[in-house]
Amino acid sequence: MKVTPSRSVVWNWPPLARFLALDARIGAWAEGRGALALGIYEFVRFGLKQGWACLFGGAMLALIVATRLFWPVHAPIARYDALVLGALALQALFLATRLETIEEAKVILIFHVIGTAMELEKTAIGSWIYPEASVIRLAGVPLFTGFMYGSVGSYIARVWRLFDFRFSGHPPQLAIALLSLATYCNFLGDHWLPDIRFALLAATAILFARTHIYYKIHRRYRSMPLLLGFFLVALFIWLAENVGTAMGAWLYPGQLVRWSPVPAAKLASWFLLMIISYTLVAWVNGVSNDGRPKVASAEPAGVRSEDAL
Repeated sequence: MKVTPSRSVVWNWPPLARFLALDARIGAWAEGRGALALGIYEFVRFGLKQGWACLFGGAMLALIVATRLFWPVHAPIARYDALVLGALALQALFLATRLETIEEAKVILIFHVIGTAMELEKTAIGSWIYPEASVIRLAGVPLFTGFMYGSVGSYIARVWRLFDFRFSGHPPQLAIALLSLATYCNFLGDHWLPDIRFALLAATAILFARTHIYYKIHRRYRSMPLLLGFFLVALFIWLAENVGTAMGAWLYPGQLVRWSPVPAAKLASWFLLMIISYTLVAWVNGVSNDGRPKVASAEPAGVRSEDAL
């Protein structure tokens, strides 16, 4: 299924729309100044696109840090409850200012439900805990946690559109759906059934061994193995998890007495979570499995080159 990307939501926000008009002029200038200038421009543009894709997740992480550092001990509401209300306020603000689309909000909602279900199971068996008191919770799970899972889904949905993803050698969506279902069941049942995460990792490697992702920073499509992309995103999630636990948003048993970095072995869990997240967004967006566009400067139909930022 080949999907034509929609016009970027960035153009609906006047301050950024004016910025993008400037960006188009800078891009044209860089193209006329040779490979070095164009390389620097694309490097900066890549960072800006990634930052824009991380908008919701970055805002949530900022809320976690800010409430840890500045939330009064005797405030009328607990810090965890403030995080729930803050996440809802962010959603309302982003939708009202059109920084987020309704489709992206739906993705966050889906991930909120899926993530909360997993949290209920994992906290019940003590895999991790939420040490602070709160009112807005379900069993032992403060409801802000679902928004953290939603941040991953939001990032994938936004980055897919911003970089106009195309693929080659992509496995059938039914196959990755079955892999994701098995992965989610393993997350929920690994304390009373055999843990098959290594088999799932092997299955992931086999399914995506030939898959390349093509992404556009400016006009030219570049590529990388999709498995590498999964790993890099999982790495950044793991780094964010270290920040979250250091700020006391949640804690693993080994961090209760004294904080220590989250074990690198958790990267495997986040890598598998990426597969679930990716599968859901792929079903929503559709997968263009035609490989690298034949024209290096090809633009999606009806979208100007600067729209993709």
